[in-house]
Amino acid sequence: MDRRLAITWLGHSTFLIRTPGGTRVMFDPWLARNPACPQAMKKPPKVDLILVSHGHRDHMDDLVAVARESGSPVVAMPELCDWLGRKGIANLSPMNKGGSQHVAGLDVTMTEALHSSGYVDNGQMVYMGEPAGFVVRLEDGVTLYFAGDTALFGDMRLIGEMHKPDIAFLPIGDRFTMGPVAAARACEFLGVRQVVPMHWGTFPILTGTPAELKRLVEPRGVQVLELKPGETAE
Repeated sequence: MDRRLAITWLGHSTFLIRTPGGTRVMFDPWLARNPACPQAMKKPPKVDLILVSHGHRDHMDDLVAVARESGSPVVAMPELCDWLGRKGIANLSPMNKGGSQHVAGLDVTMTEALHSSGYVDNGQMVYMGEPAGFVVRLEDGVTLYFAGDTALFGDMRLIGEMHKPDIAFLPIGDRFTMGPVAAARACEFLGVRQVVPMHWGTFPILTGTPAELKRLVEPRGVQVLELKPGETAE
């Protein structure tokens, strides 16, 4: 455990995390048709764990490809895991909101998210279970909260009280998720001192910006970790 946490943003809500113990975790794999993902990073990477917040294409379009490439556990809602099983993916670790599990050396808790979840497969909309977020406790005790796509909700206070996350990954694009104003309130509810904005800038309709989030939270002592697609921060 001699490494620092490394966070790589692949655009939209897709992240590749390297933990202090060297575990490679991918959140919400959307690569090939993600216009924000750098061309050199569109190939499914080798990872040790895949976490999927919900079943929209801009969060799981490359899930099957990444799972096949890595053979690593996929953590997601039972309905989404059932769909993956029908695609021939065997290493599945389903869970539901409020539950926790130890997987790939990390402690993962599934949390609430207010959104929707469905995937068009062979021309038919398939229900993928409810949307969710994740709290991930790393080997050194640092705790991440990946909100997925969500509106602001009051029980983010409980996530803050129970899990005390150090870093929050929050959507800020507005229209389909929270915007910067709601994300700023989420930072307050969660008690975090660092926030990574996501789900912004991919399309013109996503109007929320990190600059607006910074204006709202930096005076309160919250650092905004603004990444460019393909950029890694340690």
